[in-house]
Amino acid sequence: MFNSLSDRLTATFRNLRGKGRLTEADVDATIREIRRALLDADVALSVVRSFTGRVRERALSEEVSQALNPGQQVVKIVGDELKGILGGQTRRLEFAKKPPTVIMLAGLQGAGKTTLAGKLAHWLRTEGHRPMLVACDLQRPNAVNQLEVMGSRAGVPVYAPQPGNGVGDPVAVAKDSIEEARQKLHDVVIVDTAGRLGIDQELMQQAADIRAAVNPDEVLFVIDAMIGQDAVQTAEAFLEGVDFTGVVLSKLDGDSRGGAALSVAEVTGKPIMFASTGEGLKDFEQFHPDRMADRILDMGDIMTLIEQAERTFDKKEAEKLAKKVESGGGFDLEDFLKQIGAIRKMGSMKKMLGMIPGMAQHRQLIEQFDEREFDRIEAIIRSMTPAERANPKILNGSRRARIARGAGVEVSRVNQLMEQFAAMQKMMKQMGGGRGMPSMPGMPAMPGMPGAGAGAGRKQRRKSGGKKKGSGAGKSGNPAKRAQQEREAQLRREGKAPSQQGAAFGGIDLGDDEEFDLSKLPKGFGGFSK
Repeated sequence: MFNSLSDRLTATFRNLRGKGRLTEADVDATIREIRRALLDADVALSVVRSFTGRVRERALSEEVSQALNPGQQVVKIVGDELKGILGGQTRRLEFAKKPPTVIMLAGLQGAGKTTLAGKLAHWLRTEGHRPMLVACDLQRPNAVNQLEVMGSRAGVPVYAPQPGNGVGDPVAVAKDSIEEARQKLHDVVIVDTAGRLGIDQELMQQAADIRAAVNPDEVLFVIDAMIGQDAVQTAEAFLEGVDFTGVVLSKLDGDSRGGAALSVAEVTGKPIMFASTGEGLKDFEQFHPDRMADRILDMGDIMTLIEQAERTFDKKEAEKLAKKVESGGGFDLEDFLKQIGAIRKMGSMKKMLGMIPGMAQHRQLIEQFDEREFDRIEAIIRSMTPAERANPKILNGSRRARIARGAGVEVSRVNQLMEQFAAMQKMMKQMGGGRGMPSMPGMPAMPGMPGAGAGAGRKQRRKSGGKKKGSGAGKSGNPAKRAQQEREAQLRREGKAPSQQGAAFGGIDLGDDEEFDLSKLPKGFGGFSK
């Protein structure tokens, strides 16, 4: 959602690089570009004025004039102020001292309340709670059925004594649900209320009556992050009519300009607590203002990436693989298949790549990433016999042709995967030997991206004289190709062929010059740090 704003701000700050001193004209020009970027992102005018005013005041102060790198200091100031208008600190749910904790959802029709109710219930369930959903939207057609479907997908019970579709008293349902939760030992009750296409007195009165009946611990205002300037007016109306305690942004994965997210917290004074980032049940996360500000400024979101990995990866499996690699047992295709499965559980690869710092310059390449490439890789590996997965060196030409037919791909794709896997084996061997992970300069050309794979490798080999780095290790299972590798190795030993930089696995440098210290990773991350 913030791609356009992020690109504009990144381009603006690029003009400040290398300047040892910033004049007032430099600051004014920067503020002017920031103002245009925010207005184009559909941020409320009042928010833009206050934001740029604070940034200008700090940018012209001694805070910047005495800095060793004024340009970076201005970026830091903008980051601090972005965190401020996004809410400042992470606001977490406040649970009742005596269960059940009651959470009421409010918002307009179409904002995504019912879907979000299921996502919130699933999230609470993974956090160790026993939530119950309550169907109080008895006005919209099939709203009760939709909530029951969401509850079933989330593995959470739904209290729905009334059929809905205009039948039933939502206030009575909400009131009775509290006793139902106590009897069945549910510690959280999520009340899904009705919405309207626009703000009217009937909507506000019903929401106020439900609030009075259940006395909720949290009232979450669900707002469509794609509605732009209207978000401010809608939020102010609900704040006056219902007095919510926090905001939830839905459809944050949309392609709109993101003005709602940058306006609602500043205007209402209420924190953004959660964000819905996709259509899947798991596309839901706690909102962290500092991390979102870093994403907008193309500084990445490594902490969220690590948290997703820790939730997804099986610690026992990771430790088992680490011990296997450290003991010299090798990394085979069966292990590779398990790692691919774990990565896919983390979610969209495009989203994960977007959380890496400095990836804005590669956004077009990321958008072209083909998620189906993982399906092809899995199909190729599953077309192999257990013996072939354990020892890929036995894959001769006829075996590769059979595997390609079984996976429905060309033989060249099988050869490409084997080249990538051989490079990964070498990397894992270095890690197992205590040498750390080789450095990965630049943007790796991952499988599924244009320019990745065997074709890219051939271009690189032509560019470097047509010779391939390496000797006996990682010999091809193709007899003709293996003979060619041996001839090239002999030429290198005689000093007649230049060595090639880079490798087949996504352009990763597998040389020994630079190594990554695994001790810098969080404890237990990936099973390789100590």
